[in-house]
Amino acid sequence: MRFTGTRSCADAESAFAIASGLVSDGGLFVPQEFPAFTADEISAMVGMDYCGRAMTVLSKYLTDYSEEELRYCVNGAYKGSFDNDEPAPLADIGKKRKMLELWHGPTCAFKDLALQLLPYLLTTAMKKTGTGREAVILVATSGDTGKAALAGFADVKDTRIVVFYPVDGVSDMQKLQMITQKGQNVSVCAIEGNFDDAQNGVKAIFTDAEMKKFLLDSNMEFSSANSINFGRLVPQIVYYVSAYCDLLKSGELKAGEGFNVVVPTGNFGNILAAVYAKKMGIPVKKFICASNRNNVLTDFIRTGVYDRNRKFYTTESPSMDILISSNLERLLYILCKGDSTQVAKYMDELKNTGRYEITAAMLAELQSEFYGGCCDDKEGKEAIAKIFKERNYLCDTHTAVALSVGDKYREETGDDTLQVIASTASPYKFAAAVLGALTDEKLPEDDFEKLAMLSSLSKTEIPAPLAGLKGEEILHESCVAKEAMKEFICRRLS
Repeated sequence: MRFTGTRSCADAESAFAIASGLVSDGGLFVPQEFPAFTADEISAMVGMDYCGRAMTVLSKYLTDYSEEELRYCVNGAYKGSFDNDEPAPLADIGKKRKMLELWHGPTCAFKDLALQLLPYLLTTAMKKTGTGREAVILVATSGDTGKAALAGFADVKDTRIVVFYPVDGVSDMQKLQMITQKGQNVSVCAIEGNFDDAQNGVKAIFTDAEMKKFLLDSNMEFSSANSINFGRLVPQIVYYVSAYCDLLKSGELKAGEGFNVVVPTGNFGNILAAVYAKKMGIPVKKFICASNRNNVLTDFIRTGVYDRNRKFYTTESPSMDILISSNLERLLYILCKGDSTQVAKYMDELKNTGRYEITAAMLAELQSEFYGGCCDDKEGKEAIAKIFKERNYLCDTHTAVALSVGDKYREETGDDTLQVIASTASPYKFAAAVLGALTDEKLPEDDFEKLAMLSSLSKTEIPAPLAGLKGEEILHESCVAKEAMKEFICRRLS
């Protein structure tokens, strides 16, 4: 399998793409073609555990990794790291809906499915590319990626990790998870701005000539743990493949029978992974893209115009508070039929004017597979309360967005195809907002008392990784202006 760039022709194997993170021109690595599963391969995966399915999917893309290397990576990531050794179980919530629970890992968020694996993939890639340099993992986070990346890369040999997060753009529990992170090789810093500011800063630093020279002189090189890195994206394909296999195994779907996916979406990586799964032969009928009040993706899917020139809202689903969805570039590459020059043009327009508009033909193709919908915090709270009342099922604020938009899709279209809903975080990571949806009682000031209150009300257990944060020492207190991110990195790496 060879990889090219979204903005210019490139030719690389997967190890180079994963080690580099970004193409040198700022574009993203994409496969030159999509591998397809045979019917026999899908049948075989039905009988496999999650690790076996992951091995099968990864082997299609990472063809320069040996079977032994892939087994080392997969087993290291998933064996013993997830509840009951089931990284992505399905839960039935009635009305032909299944929750794909992606939060049973060490940081209680879906990013664990990729970021437990990425350190293994990256360190193996660094050995294969043979540069001998120390990898500097540069991350911008809207909440969950930061902690999952920190947990995955903490004290990993020959790596350092620097995470930036918006100072007022993450939940209290997300912030606590990051600023208490131990590890000799980790640095965490808030920025005075929103996630888009952090993400734009990271992208600019990746291609900054002075930073490149600084790293070269220090025998270091940048890589990324954001979903702009293909090594972050490919593990996410696995859980959609696995969900289909589980539905076949249970008899709830027949071979080839389609289902819809509903994904709460900010940076577009999670739903893009479902697109890649379909390209491989998984029969997804409709991609239901669920946004919060920052509905730039909803408008894009409905009009073909991507326009970030709008008010930015801080919501109760903060990981989706994003106006520049980086992974959408990979979907544009598909819609442009691999025309990297056209993608580069759109990206230049976005950078210079804040907007671009795709052609009518591209929009028609997009709308044939995608539905875009959004909901505000009030509708999200209503969704949390409704599913808890109906099914005694507790969900977080991001999953609630998907629930709400999934229902809107059915009301608008009458399509009652089975929905697989990506449940992206433990409700305990957003306890205050979830409690606000379930009770009118006054909430305690202490975050851990909120966890206890939610546990008592719902009769569910507090996840051990969150309960264990109580009393942890604050280790990272830096906060800088967005213009000072480069200086912070140089200071911490010196």
